[in-house]
Formats: sequence, structure tokens, C-alpha cells
Amino acid sequence: MSSTNLPSVLFVCVHNAGRSQMAAAWLTHLAGDRVEVRSAGSNPGDAVNPAAVEAMKEVGIDISAATPKILTVDAVRESDVCITMGCGDTCPVFPGKRYLDWKLDDPAGQGVEAVRPIRDEIRKLVEGLIEEIAPQATR
Repeated sequence: MSSTNLPSVLFVCVHNAGRSQMAAAWLTHLAGDRVEVRSAGSNPGDAVNPAAVEAMKEVGIDISAATPKILTVDAVRESDVCITMGCGDTCPVFPGKRYLDWKLDDPAGQGVEAVRPIRDEIRKLVEGLIEEIAPQATR
């Protein structure tokens, strides 16, 4: 269970340098403090993909300070929803968790032009996720 009563989401990709970083940034940006956000990689890279940083900067989100993190069993255990992005079976599975696999192109080695559509697709997926797990309270 997460340390708060907020729903918690873990985004996982191989290098934690592109897709999972963009997804975590979108979720933090769009849901604010309504969701606890984590990201990790099964084989983390040295740095976040510069094209991903640039693509997110274009929409006003700065991920330049983000660093790839190793996927841990604890991170999965502490998350309500685990979303994998092309890391296959490397994510440990716990009963009672919700697992989603988002099929997204890998931005590794791509220029910002190739990353933009991935960024925009991730935003749509994140918006759908927010509707499910942390809908805005109606006034």
C-alpha cells in the first residue's frame, strides 16, 4: 500500500530514459498531487534521452533533472498500477496489482521529430489513466 491514500503509479521501461520519464512527467503535470508517481527501468540508462527532454520542454514540462532509476521489487510492491512500456516480463508481478502494457515506439536514438508523436500518444494514455484512477472532483 502506498504511504498515502493517493493512487500510486509506476511507469517501467528498459532504460527509464524516455517513455517512462515522459509518462511520469505527464502524470505529475496533469494530475498534480492527486497521484503518487514513480518511474524505473529494468536496465537504466546513464541519462534521460535528450530528445525526450527536448520534446517535453516544447510542451512546457522540464524533465532535464530527472535521472534513470533501477526497477526494484519495492517500487512495484508500493504501486497500485504498474505500467510497462516494452520491458516484457522483467517487471515482478504481485497479486492485487493492476498491470497495463502500453505499446509505444522506443524513442532511444531518435531525434525530437520522432519523439513528438510518442510524447503525444503518452499524454493521451495518461489522460485516460487519470480519468480512471484520480478523476477530478466535480464541483
